[in-house]
Amino acid sequence: MNAPAVKPVTEIKRHATEIIAQLQADRVPVLITEHGRSAAVLLDVESYQALLRRLEILEGIARGERAFSEGRVASHEEAKARLSRWLDEPR
Repeated sequence: MNAPAVKPVTEIKRHATEIIAQLQADRVPVLITEHGRSAAVLLDVESYQALLRRLEILEGIARGERAFSEGRVASHEEAKARLSRWLDEPR
């Protein structure tokens, strides 16, 4: 992800349409400041959704590591059977 562009909230208020258009074009996040302090980050929708997908993957990895450390494991055959059942379920 690119380093964010920094913009004060007053500029966002005055030029929201232009800033959103630029954000959609270059996908560079916008760090919004208020009284000289970081207040929020503005992302284009596609980047936000990609970030959420990455977070879901990382959370899944963390759950797997936790299960492994707690001894909750399955044999290769058990895992294949579970995966097969999961893949066969209607979505």
